[in-house]
Amino acid sequence: MFEFLQGDLAPLYFIVLCVFLGIEIIANVPAILHTPLMSGANAIHGVILVGAIIVMNQVASDDYVNLIIGFLAVFVGTLNISGGFFVTGRILSMFSSKKKKQ
Repeated sequence: MFEFLQGDLAPLYFIVLCVFLGIEIIANVPAILHTPLMSGANAIHGVILVGAIIVMNQVASDDYVNLIIGFLAVFVGTLNISGGFFVTGRILSMFSSKKKKQ
């Protein structure tokens, strides 16, 4: 029945299915949940970033291609985490009570 899930194209089918599933999940999230979901995603990305640094520590020092790819992955991951925290902070500041000017 699911013969198409076997063979060389199985990873491609899996990625396409995950993309469609992710789009459907994100599109149906209520606006009130975006800030907590972003905070949780930032925490998960932090753990992934630590894992990437540990993996980069295991790469041989003369393997320049993998070192460059690892550095770019850590750099982009750091940008993702910091950008997520900035956006979360701005969203939370929209809901804070404003001080009355005297």
